[in-house]
Amino acid sequence: MNIENKTRSLVLAAVFVAIIVILAFTPLGYIPLGFMNATIIHVPVIIGAIILGPKYGGFLGMVFGFTSLWKNTNMPNPTSFVFSPFIKVGEYGGNIGSLIICMVPRILIGIVAYYVFRAVLKALGGKSGKRTIALAAAGVAGSLTNTLLVMNLIYLFFGKEYGQAAKGLTEGIYSVIIGIICINGIPEAIVAGILTVAVTQALFKAMKG
Repeated sequence: MNIENKTRSLVLAAVFVAIIVILAFTPLGYIPLGFMNATIIHVPVIIGAIILGPKYGGFLGMVFGFTSLWKNTNMPNPTSFVFSPFIKVGEYGGNIGSLIICMVPRILIGIVAYYVFRAVLKALGGKSGKRTIALAAAGVAGSLTNTLLVMNLIYLFFGKEYGQAAKGLTEGIYSVIIGIICINGIPEAIVAGILTVAVTQALFKAMKG
């Protein structure tokens, strides 16, 4: 990578970082769908990974993870202990598992999205006309990576505590996890796929120009 390309990549990465932070700490990071709000904070991670590569994607995901860690530590809600090892909410406190939940899925968002994009594009013969399908697949895959890993890791590390804190349940907790994945995760993945296509196509055109 020459100096010009490296500088451009760093500038773009800085822009994506700024967007992630703005989305994380303002209502701009959420799209009302009528029955719920779909978060789009992971979308800049996905787009950044596709344009800049998996290393930058992992870095942007880490930034997303740190914003989540800060927010759950300093602006806690009843289940924030699953995302921060530094707080205790009522009788439930976070631990090292909280850090894993907060960081690992977010770091993997961009990495998974990048390789799904490349794999689908290659499977379709690498034709630019098929890029829309590859972008949509990457957006959906990146979003589901976050949702599936976060919710299943919550169940693994904090199943009973999360069920009690979130719904007052001691049984049927994984049913709640599945419900959240379906009700929140699927619409978020669809939104991520649409936004990834629209924004990334526009960026590709702008970069060529």
